[in-house]
Amino acid sequence: MNIKLEQNNSSAKISLEGRLDTNTAPELENKLGELDGIKELCFDFTDLVYISSAGLRVLLAAQKKMNAADGSMTILNPNELINEVFEATGFDEILDIKNS
Repeated sequence: MNIKLEQNNSSAKISLEGRLDTNTAPELENKLGELDGIKELCFDFTDLVYISSAGLRVLLAAQKKMNAADGSMTILNPNELINEVFEATGFDEILDIKNS
């Protein structure tokens, strides 16, 4: 998986490419741990092809962190398979998901 981070003051955009699974979730978790003072977090899933339960756990932890910081988190452009995972797990009810 490739992770591209763009940070501007209190906002950050993380673009993911490849698979977010058991092997790659710790890498994203570490990258999120480096962010400090973020109020707006955006994940661009345009090039993400797969997400596992380990990836969902990282997203849930990020959402909880943003809620605690009175911030916002958005998921952009998940593909059909990832949208189905979000719907099956109920994550579509707790995440702000936007398709362009």
